Amino acid sequence: MKILFSVCLVFICFGASAQGKDTVVNQKKNYESLFANDDTLTRNDYLQSIERMFQALNKASVVAQPVAEINSINLSLDDEDSALSIIKDRFNNNERTVNLRSLQMFNILLEQIDKDTRKYAVSLNKYDSILIVTKKQIFDLRKDTVIYHIFRDSSLRASFRPQIKKLRTKWKFADSLIKKVNILIDNTLARTSDNLISIEELQLQGQRLAKNKGSRVFSKERNYLWQSRKGRFSTSFSRQFKETLASERKITKYYFSHIHNQFLLLLFCGLLFFFWIFYNYRGLTKLNRLNSIELFHFKYVNAIPVFASLVFMLNLAPLFDLNAPSVYIDLVEFLLMIVLTISFWKRLPHKLFYFWIIFIFLFLLESSSKRLGLPFYLSRWLSIIISAASFLLGSFVLAAYKKRYQQYRILFFAAMLYVLFNLLAVVCNLFGRITLMQIFSYTGTYAFIQAVALFVFAFSVTEAFLLQIQSSRIRKNYSENFDYHAIRKGIMKLVVAWAVIIWLVVFTNNLNLDHAISSIIRKFLATPRIIGSFTFTFGGIVLFLAIMWAANFLQKYIAFFFGDVNDDAAFDNKSQRSRLMITRLILLVVGFLLAVAASGLAVDRITVILGALSVGIGLGLQNIVSNFVSGIILIFDRTIRIGDTVEVGDKKGRVKEINMRSSTLLTPEGAEVIIPNGDILSNNFVNWSLSNNHRRLDIAFSINQPAFAEADRIAIMNIIKSSPEVLASKEPEVFIDAITATSTQLKVYFWCKDVTKTEQVRSEVYTSVYKYLEEKGIK
Repeated sequence: MKILFSVCLVFICFGASAQGKDTVVNQKKNYESLFANDDTLTRNDYLQSIERMFQALNKASVVAQPVAEINSINLSLDDEDSALSIIKDRFNNNERTVNLRSLQMFNILLEQIDKDTRKYAVSLNKYDSILIVTKKQIFDLRKDTVIYHIFRDSSLRASFRPQIKKLRTKWKFADSLIKKVNILIDNTLARTSDNLISIEELQLQGQRLAKNKGSRVFSKERNYLWQSRKGRFSTSFSRQFKETLASERKITKYYFSHIHNQFLLLLFCGLLFFFWIFYNYRGLTKLNRLNSIELFHFKYVNAIPVFASLVFMLNLAPLFDLNAPSVYIDLVEFLLMIVLTISFWKRLPHKLFYFWIIFIFLFLLESSSKRLGLPFYLSRWLSIIISAASFLLGSFVLAAYKKRYQQYRILFFAAMLYVLFNLLAVVCNLFGRITLMQIFSYTGTYAFIQAVALFVFAFSVTEAFLLQIQSSRIRKNYSENFDYHAIRKGIMKLVVAWAVIIWLVVFTNNLNLDHAISSIIRKFLATPRIIGSFTFTFGGIVLFLAIMWAANFLQKYIAFFFGDVNDDAAFDNKSQRSRLMITRLILLVVGFLLAVAASGLAVDRITVILGALSVGIGLGLQNIVSNFVSGIILIFDRTIRIGDTVEVGDKKGRVKEINMRSSTLLTPEGAEVIIPNGDILSNNFVNWSLSNNHRRLDIAFSINQPAFAEADRIAIMNIIKSSPEVLASKEPEVFIDAITATSTQLKVYFWCKDVTKTEQVRSEVYTSVYKYLEEKGIK
């Protein structure tokens, strides 16, 4: 490159001076032979060549465009260097500062650094390729004989002096710029290469440490506690403590700078839960119906649901990052305890609340002891004191409050684990099993905190669902009274199952069993199985069933969000019921398609299965398929809608449900009649409320007079029209049905507004007409 620029600069600045007559003559002959056709060149040709040279030199500015990004890469590499330095220091002092949990976090961190570094290397190589192409284009300028001739001919050089001056300046700038960018790229590439080498070495070292600790987890790692030698207490205790905190802070900062998207997603979930509850409370407040939720006796949900939202978000936090730094995990658990303490302050008995405060104090003491930089023998003695105190605390609380809170079995199970694990931590510490001592110590504490928090979490989510149901019912003018006990029980079961899964995931992760269990499960689910020519995996089947279950769950409970709990209150809202049915059908169809796509089942295999099913359909499943197709037709044809009053055969009632296979009629007597959809479409049926909800009624009675006055007829018509449930747009009609010597048979026809209130309206009209005739003295 230096030779290239030197040669070109010589061409641009000035021609070489003649050293002797022989040399000049020889060069003149050579140039005359080289430019034998220069008499054909015009001024425009020279200018075009100069322009091409300017264009080539202008491309040097393109090379400088990624400088800002390369500088950003260098800043990121500075952070990586700091993180690698801390990890290396931790690995070299593994006896005190590294446990299995930290090793897992460091390995994940190294994988992330390796991924980022390789991404930086790809970008740098791309920029280097652009630089090489640009240098080659400038190098090729030497081959331009026209430019060469300008610099050798004094008259041409004088003619193009302004252009040559600008060209000289441009050349110097391009030369300097390319050199700087070239050095910057080379140095940054060298840093990435060094980091990749360091990462690979640290990954191997981390694997060796994990293997050694895993193999020695049940073996004696240190002397028995009573045999431990006193170390010299360092005078630089304060400095070590500050360095430990600083390194923890750097590691945590770097870790979360690369997973901030997960943190933002967690924050979004918390805000979504907050505004969900806040919106429903605000709606009830605007309608002045807050008293409608008093029957639920909410404990954790209120108009400003900060507490419930924090509990919801902090309980989900471990799932978003199971291998986070210990500082972050301790911080999340501490915040969770602070939030729970605010709630327990007025709810728990004073004595039990004081025990909770002691539990928090022991947690803080255990968490801070890991970062104090104490001599190892002092650290062991402090750990055994904390574990023993935790064991005594848990045992006393279990014995004192077992009968009072025995219905909360999950909490008592977690408390027993807390006691057991702290006892095991004491035993392991005594006998030099340091790794096991650390695992049992923090697992017991975290397991109990998580159980208590998830207990509150389950109640908060259940209360939020009940609030949603009641708020929707009030907005739609439904009755606020419904059987919420069964709904609360069903929602609670589901939320508790979810909470148990979260607890088990965190629990196995604290025990460092999650990777082993997940690898076994992954291997079992991902192994291909062959039956004949059909290949499948259990993972695909489980995924298929899971998606189908989720789709079925959504279509079953989605109505709760709209206040429809399958009672009579929502019957009159036919449009919503119809939309819900269509939504349910779409959820099932989309769920099936997603399940097929996600499970990896081959479409041609599904075709074979459907072909086999078609044979079964031809043999004995005609009615099932007929009912299924009829259900789809009923949903979209809308000849029958949920809430309609219909007659099918000898059955009459209101349509309560339209499912895929059958529909349900609710009779006036309260019976629920299940009718296959195929029977509805294949037989005649009467829909009293297809286009409107009106029905003509008639009443008949006799009077003890052989004649009936016109004034009485008009009066009876007015009485009927005065009823609020009688349709005013259609006039009532009064007819004489039969006349005898002593009586007259009358028949009255009128229209009822609501077909579901025919008996009520008929009774009101009978009563009103009877009172009028009695007042007139007519029997």
